[in-house]
This record gives sequence, C-alpha cells and structure tokens, in this order.
Amino acid sequence: MSGEQHNDLGKALRALRIASEKTAETVARRASMSPAKLSKIENGRTLPSVQDVDMILSALGISDEAKAEFLDAARGAATEQTAWRELRRMGHWKHQQAIKAIEARTTVLRLFQGQLIPGVLQSAEYVSAVFSLPPELPEESKAKTIAARIERQAVLYDRHREFHFVICEHVLRWRVCPPGVMATQLDRLISLSRLPNVTIGVLPLAKPMPDFPMTCFSMHDDRLVMVETFHSEITTRDPKDVSLYLSTFSRFDAAALHADDMRSLVEGIRDEFFREQENI
Repeated sequence: MSGEQHNDLGKALRALRIASEKTAETVARRASMSPAKLSKIENGRTLPSVQDVDMILSALGISDEAKAEFLDAARGAATEQTAWRELRRMGHWKHQQAIKAIEARTTVLRLFQGQLIPGVLQSAEYVSAVFSLPPELPEESKAKTIAARIERQAVLYDRHREFHFVICEHVLRWRVCPPGVMATQLDRLISLSRLPNVTIGVLPLAKPMPDFPMTCFSMHDDRLVMVETFHSEITTRDPKDVSLYLSTFSRFDAAALHADDMRSLVEGIRDEFFREQENI
C-alpha cells in the first residue's frame, strides 16, 4: 500500500469516527490502542495493519458488510509481521489486551502448541514463570502482563464460544516451573478439559507424528491465523494460508488423545511431578 493510499485510509477512518460522534479516546480504548497511535493512523503517519483497521471499525460499530472495503484497502500485504522487540518496547501487557479483543470476537478458537501450555490455560504461577524467562520484563511491565493474560482466561467460560487445543506431550514435561507448580498446572489442564465448550487434545510421544510441529499457531474462526516464531508474531488473513493451517491443525488433532484418554495421560505426568516434589 502506498503512502497516499494509507493516508486516504486514515482520513476515511477519521471521517467515520467523527460521523459516529465518538471521541478519539473512546475509540482508541475500545480498539485496545493508545490515542497517539490512533491519531497517527488517522493522519496517515502510521500504516495500520489489517488487525488495527478491523479493531477500529469494530470500536465504531461498523457492520461486517461495511468493513469489507476498508479491510481490502488495508490488506495490501495479506501477511503482517511484528517483531517481539517492538512488542516489548510497546509493552507486552498491551499486546495481551489486543489478543483479548481479538478473542472476544472469535466464536471458534483453534490453537496448536508445541512450546508452552496455551496462555488461556495457564495457571498464575506458570504465567509468572513464562514471563520471567529471558529477556525478563521489568517488574511493573511483568505484573501488568501477567494480570492481562489472567484476565483473558474469563472467555473460556462463555458457553457461546468453542475452544479446541492441541498440545504436544513434551510441552507437559518441560520444566518451566518447579515440579509442584507443574503438577498444579496439569491439574488445571485436566479440570478445564471438562468444560463443555473446551476440547483439549494431547499429541503423545508414542504415536507417529502427522507433520513437523515447526511452530505454534492460533486460528480465529476461519478468518485469521496468528503464528509465533522466535523473532516475531505473524498474522495472516489470506484464505489460502488460513486453509493450510486449518488442514495442519486437523491432522494434528486427528492424531491426538482426547477426553478420558487425554486425561489419563496428563494425570500420569502430573503424578510423576508430585512424586518428584515429595522427594525434594
């Protein structure tokens, strides 16, 4: 998208906001961004991502049908990439709030994890351990980030939404926390798996893998995929990419253990951690 094009898009978004009689502060808050960022977008000084435009339009109450033209204009590059260093500079807790806003508009969430327990399933102690890993966040930022991640978890209890998780068995064994904390985390996993709108699958080490677990990713309905790499978070809305990730998720899910079989496996790993904790 050229500078002129995103300047026009910014002007159009500003015109919509003025017509809606909403203040910049109100729209920015509802779109999980700072008023300064919204101002830069409206004045053409910052190129908005598709996600930015979507959230601004949602904050303005624009219908899905009316969004199409604006989202097409923002989709000059269907794939967007944000470096973790940039997210760290802005504040990881703000990123957690942005994800929360995306999840609030998601009816079916599918998430594949080969690295960590999924964020919305993490215990408070596990969350704290994750954000204590290098490069460790400043204490104030870490506290806000932990609180923001915990706040995201309330969405699990919305019965109008569905959640499908596939987690590699090695994730359950990685020593992110001391044995006692890991055992408690796995207990939480077992408990949440019994929610009627939550499905948790575990890919056992003893079964053939259907694909290489190159990275973790989340799918928000059939419209958006977020992929995490070591250096950045990649977002794509390209229908071909979304279809590829849906197919990949389905293959992993088909090879995973679910329900009582999954809980039996997780309980066995949990009990190993409990025994280890007793021997410390």
